[in-house]
Amino acid sequence: MRRTTTSLLPGLLAASLALAGAPARSQEVTREDIVRQLNRFETAPTLDLPALKQQTQERSKIRSRNEPPPQKRTPIAPELMTLPTFNVDIQFDPDTPIVRPESYQAVGRIADAMVYADLLPYTFLIVGHVEANGKRESNVILSQRRADAIRDILANTFKISVKRLQSLGLGEEQLLDPTKPTAPVNQQIQILTVAKAVEEAAAPVPAAPPAASGKQPPRKHRN
Repeated sequence: MRRTTTSLLPGLLAASLALAGAPARSQEVTREDIVRQLNRFETAPTLDLPALKQQTQERSKIRSRNEPPPQKRTPIAPELMTLPTFNVDIQFDPDTPIVRPESYQAVGRIADAMVYADLLPYTFLIVGHVEANGKRESNVILSQRRADAIRDILANTFKISVKRLQSLGLGEEQLLDPTKPTAPVNQQIQILTVAKAVEEAAAPVPAAPPAASGKQPPRKHRN
């Protein structure tokens, strides 16, 4: 699976575009880069987001001694790994869903891509992740709040239709780099193309009133 990773540097928005197993290369991210990553949609998976959110919360509460360490946990939503994906480093205030001002440029680039003609027919899922530090349950909650924050910025600041946006927090239950559970890469936000947008049916045109014939009604004669 091909993934795109974006890093924010002072005064410069940079990205690492890499194939699995290939060295990353840095370059300035453009709207076209994002469109290219998200425009490879083929088949919509069957996603039950409420059920997946509940499953993620329940798994994060497991306290069994037999529970595998983070790097050995099976992905909780493997169907997401087959979808067109753009990974981006969004800077948040520590342990909060507050997006730092320097990251609004990255969110704006994503918004620009979403209104590009090639992506207008699609809906997107915003997935939050957190590295394997602290409490698993708290990490799921934080990742959901961060995914919600990006969704809200796209909708409220950049005017992307909320009908095209969904959000999901996976915490540390599906690490982006399982070999390094505590690495910053596991805090990235993912934008996934998940479905064709539902076209709204056109409102029925009201029937026009019958046209006047132009004839005057007959006058009544008085006796």
